Amino acid sequence: MGKKVLVVDDDANILEILKLYLEFEGFSVFLVKDGGLALDIFRRIRPDVVVLDLMLPGKSGFDLCQALRQESNVPVLMLTAKDGLEDKLAGFRLGADDYVVKPFDPLEVVARVRVMLRRGAGNAASAPALDKIGSLEISMETYEVRLDGKAVQLKPRELQLLFFFRQHQNKVFDREQLLAKVWGYDYAGETRTVDVHIQRLREKLEYEGCGYRFKAVRGVGYKFEVDP
Repeated sequence: MGKKVLVVDDDANILEILKLYLEFEGFSVFLVKDGGLALDIFRRIRPDVVVLDLMLPGKSGFDLCQALRQESNVPVLMLTAKDGLEDKLAGFRLGADDYVVKPFDPLEVVARVRVMLRRGAGNAASAPALDKIGSLEISMETYEVRLDGKAVQLKPRELQLLFFFRQHQNKVFDREQLLAKVWGYDYAGETRTVDVHIQRLREKLEYEGCGYRFKAVRGVGYKFEVDP
């Protein structure tokens, strides 16, 4: 018998298409349409992976994910019709391991299920790698930031700006470039919003001797400067 996958979604078409593709790849697939029944079925079959829609009747995907995490480290793949960072953050905080946005290619779901099984999600040895700069720890997988071991609460756009700067550290960007890369090319707001968000990052993350700084470059823009 192949690895067991529990798929929880109230859309019958999604259930059937995922069942078809997952079974073709050798998985044993169990389908549930009601979030209120999913936890009981999970306890009975003990699947190796849970594919979980966030919007469910009976019990929401968020509630179900939280309940699963109270008793199991089973890998959880979220299915969501919303591409908003807030929903992803909420799911990760409740213990989800990955997400796919609807509409999706069922082959992508199969691939992500395989990746999670390889990782052995939930085991200490496979915990997400942390990017460390001094006492600052950044996880781009779980959208978490810690300073001196304590969680720092950043708003979604602050997180995105920090991630972008870290990936392009020591490079200077003007405000228009940052708006295009972080806020998106269709953003119609003022460039001053960049200044406001960088100031918030400074207040939350910078301190003397930390080894990094959000530096203003006169007449140009900003860079995330990291000491060698």
